[in-house]
Amino acid sequence: MYQDILVPTDGSDGTRRSITHGLTIADRFDATVHALSIVPEGPLGTLQTDEAIPAAERAVERVAAEATREGVDAVAAVERGVPHEEILEYTADHDIDMIVMGTQGRTGLDRVLVGSVTERIVRMADVPVVTVRLNDEIRIQDADEAARIARTTAEREGYDDVTVRETPHRTSASWIVPLETDSGSLHAHVDALTSEARVAKGPETE
Repeated sequence: MYQDILVPTDGSDGTRRSITHGLTIADRFDATVHALSIVPEGPLGTLQTDEAIPAAERAVERVAAEATREGVDAVAAVERGVPHEEILEYTADHDIDMIVMGTQGRTGLDRVLVGSVTERIVRMADVPVVTVRLNDEIRIQDADEAARIARTTAEREGYDDVTVRETPHRTSASWIVPLETDSGSLHAHVDALTSEARVAKGPETE
């Protein structure tokens, strides 16, 4: 039923839930996820900064990487313009079957922009639109706490002599924790919103 699913993202922590929903639906229907980030430009002036385009590129790359980990095909794109217009145009140009997006952004202006964009998309899109209320609450904010959860998870999964190889770093709403174990190098992914963790093998162990 659905072959191409569009997931707009601004790279904020809160968009985690809409990304998760989009990937789950894509996996269910063996569909391709299209990760799209818009650098806003409009009649009120350009909201673009020197960091806006690299940030947008990182946002869609994170979605594509997560899709790959989940075995879902993904396409990443960055466009400039009026957000709702660019989303609708992308939908038409790429035969999108469904749009999955959040109802608010980070804080302040982002909340206004993303909420307004979603409202317009719901009214104007010719395809089904799934809206997901976003959650901005980051529960795991400390790298040491992420490392503790990662070590505990690895030990629970049967790894011994677990140590943290490098300082954990956070991308979007996930902590990436490099680990060293008796079986080799691993990476643990700790969800900063839910504190859930999973262990992925590094290339040295494959």
